[in-house]
Amino acid sequence: MNILLFFQKMDVAEKMKTALDSNYQIGVVIGSFIPFVILIGIAYFMYNRAKKRDENGY
Repeated sequence: MNILLFFQKMDVAEKMKTALDSNYQIGVVIGSFIPFVILIGIAYFMYNRAKKRDENGY
């Protein structure tokens, strides 16, 4: 569990200060949002599946 927390800790503000150019900054911003997008996708998939199961009466 500690290994996951180590990888999740990311100081976006510090990376922006030390960024080489604007392309790197865009990459950092996109990379920081990817985990949230994946979680939202999984949540939508689970919601949609539960909704279909409820409509079919299972």
